[in-house]
Amino acid sequence: MKKVLLLTLFVFLTSAGAIAAAPVQHVLTVQGTRFLMDGQPFPFTGITFFNAVYNPTFNRSSAERRRWLAKFQHYGINVIRIWCQWDGRPQYVDAGPASTMYEADGSLRPKNLQTLKDILADANDAGMGVELTLFAHESWLAGIRLEPAAADRAVAAITRALLPYRHVTFQVWNEFSDRVVEHIKTIRAIDPTRLITNAPGGAGELGDTEQDMAVDYLAPHTTRHNDAHWRLVPEEIAYLLARYRKPVVDDEPARNGTPNYGGPKGKTYPYDQIVQIYEVWQAGGYVNYHHDMFQTGYGSPEVPPSGIPDPDFNPYHRQVLEFIALRDRYAPELLARPTP
Repeated sequence: MKKVLLLTLFVFLTSAGAIAAAPVQHVLTVQGTRFLMDGQPFPFTGITFFNAVYNPTFNRSSAERRRWLAKFQHYGINVIRIWCQWDGRPQYVDAGPASTMYEADGSLRPKNLQTLKDILADANDAGMGVELTLFAHESWLAGIRLEPAAADRAVAAITRALLPYRHVTFQVWNEFSDRVVEHIKTIRAIDPTRLITNAPGGAGELGDTEQDMAVDYLAPHTTRHNDAHWRLVPEEIAYLLARYRKPVVDDEPARNGTPNYGGPKGKTYPYDQIVQIYEVWQAGGYVNYHHDMFQTGYGSPEVPPSGIPDPDFNPYHRQVLEFIALRDRYAPELLARPTP
């Protein structure tokens, strides 16, 4: 009898220790026009790191990933925007046929899925959110397209695989809108509380009513090329907030860099982005900061040797990110904003 009691006590203590040692799973939600993390206001502030799953430096080890995530946090970034498809433009850093989450039949590639899960685990431990883009219009334009049945299979598979990760939002497409509502229905049938958004098209494309009603928050690519985009974009954000009463993220605000791939045709200044971001905050929106640190390939002046959007690499981007790091000074209402 004594041995049984001791064994029972050992099992209980072992189980309790395992539960205590389990990492806290952070939960990202929305309430009205704001984001919450674990029920508290969360000033969603992202950076584009499209190639994160396929970058060898970032994925050298968990310690290396955590070091980079801490650096992003130092500059005010609390969300990373990463893509499942990075195979549409092989001239991009880390891009190519192997840089995708999907096989042609819609099944998931185990190695890439595991890398994604490792990234999500490290981001969770850092208290950061992740915006995961499922499909990319760059791949579509390159003819890399899943047939509808395969696309449905892929969406269902990634939804099931990531059920435990509650700090992750799904962005159905980058700059495209193929079967968005159908994919949302697939996701919700498996995971009813997953936050879902979409980037419906290129610069200035704010989406259609059916799509914008279906998502949990809006993430348009706002006006980019107009000389006064820093004045027009806050108006776009305010319009969407008033119409749909849900959070709005300015996904890829106007940027510096190569004139290719939708980049600026004329000279830009860090202040263009700083003013736009500030005005978006004042309008009640959030931002995903865009950059040009992946589009011209390894060895070009715009790209860090690591292939990671290093905040310290480019003086232009560093100036913008230094401003973003002061978000709580210049936009404290992102934390204090009441819910309508």
